[in-house]
Amino acid sequence: YTFYNTTYPLAQRHLPNSTMTSVSAEDFKSEKVSKKQAISFLQENASVKFLQDHKLFGKLAAIAKGSSKDKVLTAFAAFESDPEAKKGDDDLDLSEVLEATKALKLKEDEAKKNQKEAAKEEAANATEEVKYTKKVLKKGKTHMTPEKGSVVSVWYTGKLEDGTVFDSNVENSRKKDRKALKFKVGTGLVIRGWDEALLTMTYGEKAEITIDPEWAYGRKGMPEAGIQPNATLIFEVELEIPVNIGVS
Repeated sequence: YTFYNTTYPLAQRHLPNSTMTSVSAEDFKSEKVSKKQAISFLQENASVKFLQDHKLFGKLAAIAKGSSKDKVLTAFAAFESDPEAKKGDDDLDLSEVLEATKALKLKEDEAKKNQKEAAKEEAANATEEVKYTKKVLKKGKTHMTPEKGSVVSVWYTGKLEDGTVFDSNVENSRKKDRKALKFKVGTGLVIRGWDEALLTMTYGEKAEITIDPEWAYGRKGMPEAGIQPNATLIFEVELEIPVNIGVS
């Protein structure tokens, strides 16, 4: 047998694996080499497909711990009888394949995690209680509603529950100076109650929207605007008809 380099006796069992030039099934069967050394030899010399087929693909310590002597003997017999079992010049080393497999698994795990979080968020949104009510004061002149991310023009007056006006682009300026508020709806540029309610309005519609604190300014409020913490807000809102729709 040529298990070790010729400068070392065959009987020396505990030499590093790197000194091995050849191992046979008989070497292992007669306990001239350990199970771990035998598996190491196969991992260094067999193709990745062979290792996968014989469940020897993986980290050496784990494979050695989980493999019986009979299993390793069977693998050796197959390796010795099948020329295709040997690693070719173009085959990757096991360590390279293991690293690639690990990277792929991490990528797959991340994708699964993202999918799970997206599904969880979608389910939460589907069951989330709506935190505003809308009363139509004037029907729109079209059945069209704004799409998420589209620019809308809005006339509004905001009041507290006691009727105090805290903001308006209708009442607080001279008629010639008034300008509709323009922004991309549904993108978080305004309080959520506005984003959600405006997406349900048709162009030209006028409505009274009552927004719970959770979808308004919440526990912090906006004291500088006269909005106290946990305040319910009431808006009279009119959604302007875009010029390109052509409704008069």
